[in-house]
Amino acid sequence: MNGDPEYTQEFVDVDGARIGVQIYPEPDGPPGAPVVVIWPAMGVRARYYRPFAAELRAAGLAVVVADLRGTGTSTPVPSRADRYGYAELASDVGAVLAALKPRLDGRTRVLLGHSLGGQAALVHLALDGGDAVDGLALVAVGIPYWRTYPGRRGYGVLPYTQGIAATAALLGVWPGWGFGGRQARGVIRDWAHTARTGRFPHLDGTDTEAAVRAVRIPVLAVSVDDDQYTPHETVDHLCGKLAAAPVSRQRYTVEQAGAKLDHFTWVRASTPLARQVARFAEDLPRR
Repeated sequence: MNGDPEYTQEFVDVDGARIGVQIYPEPDGPPGAPVVVIWPAMGVRARYYRPFAAELRAAGLAVVVADLRGTGTSTPVPSRADRYGYAELASDVGAVLAALKPRLDGRTRVLLGHSLGGQAALVHLALDGGDAVDGLALVAVGIPYWRTYPGRRGYGVLPYTQGIAATAALLGVWPGWGFGGRQARGVIRDWAHTARTGRFPHLDGTDTEAAVRAVRIPVLAVSVDDDQYTPHETVDHLCGKLAAAPVSRQRYTVEQAGAKLDHFTWVRASTPLARQVARFAEDLPRR
């Protein structure tokens, strides 16, 4: 594993699904370090974040990484029988936090989401409240609203995202052709809604947009240079919805990383970013 720490694989059962959870060893130093719970991007396995987990641990943080429903070790494998969407992904976040409670008690807790995982974490906080966590870190998490893309890119984003949604609706599942891995049609439906409208869809009868505006916990929102899917402007659009939350808006640059960056490769060049997350966790109010 290239020197990265081994993890313990655990599972959380929720609503007929099984969510894979990777528990990394405690970092060196005093016991009771802040805990970061990572939620991955669409179609990205939890084990991809091993280099980032190693950097977070070196920065003094305990690390847990969960597989999104239907990806990696999490079930079910998306099929025509599955209709789950953002509401269920958000519920999974709550179920994992509840299962981790014995490990989290008395410690600072940070949800850290990448791309779709960040949307799921934010929607969880909006729908279910933020009592279980102290802060939210968003890395390359935006609303892929076609009008926010710089230049003429948006004119390609709109038909691309809506074409994926139409294919998923027709086939009953998104096969993962060149984007996002195999996904339930409900996830693609809700994602495409954000790309088309710039807004979260109503979920379980709740005005998700209004609920997001009411989120109050501190947020660290980081966009990444040369991100092909989530350019800086899409992160700004999401941050504009966080009307009640104290938001620290940052950019992770090629100069800081000392390496080329994009939507995924920042994970392999994340030392400065991990330290930034550690500072964010350290500055959160203590329980």
